[in-house]
Amino acid sequence: MNEVKVLRAKDYPRMPWKNGGGSTEEITRDAGTGLEGFGWRLSIADIGESGGFSTFAGYERVITVLQGDGMTLRVDGQDTRPLLPLGPFAFSGESQVSCSLLGGPIRDFNLIYAPQRYSARLQWLDGEQRFFSSAGTVLVFSVTDELEVKVGNSVSQLGRHDCLQLDGNAGLLEVSSNGPCCMIELAAR
Repeated sequence: MNEVKVLRAKDYPRMPWKNGGGSTEEITRDAGTGLEGFGWRLSIADIGESGGFSTFAGYERVITVLQGDGMTLRVDGQDTRPLLPLGPFAFSGESQVSCSLLGGPIRDFNLIYAPQRYSARLQWLDGEQRFFSSAGTVLVFSVTDELEVKVGNSVSQLGRHDCLQLDGNAGLLEVSSNGPCCMIELAAR
């Protein structure tokens, strides 16, 4: 049975980073508490200054700048291309990573998942979109003030940084949206 819930940005709990260098708003996760025991987790981080990232052994990460000028990452000694708003970048949670801000503070959007437990697909969509997914969990993250998301027969209205979460999908699900958003599909292995 599909369960659809809308998570509101104003309700996201804030927690310190694992390395103590900043803070994160946790959007949602599959299980566990604190920084342990989850198979996947979605969050927004506020980065006020250049510095190191926490390591998450056994996880993969996909990061996307939401607000601000952007950043470059140094991943295991190699500099990335400039990461600009809504341009995702994937890296291993085990890597040694630090960031250099291109301007002032930024906010970024993070998917972190355990690849031995989940396969993940993340894509940024713009304008009107319709797609079909067989993933067990589908997440739609809004980057606009008014986003309408239709999942099967249910219609939800999302504001900026709100997230729709659908769990328990066992078939081929139709999902449509009318504006810029991030679509994440997570399938248990």
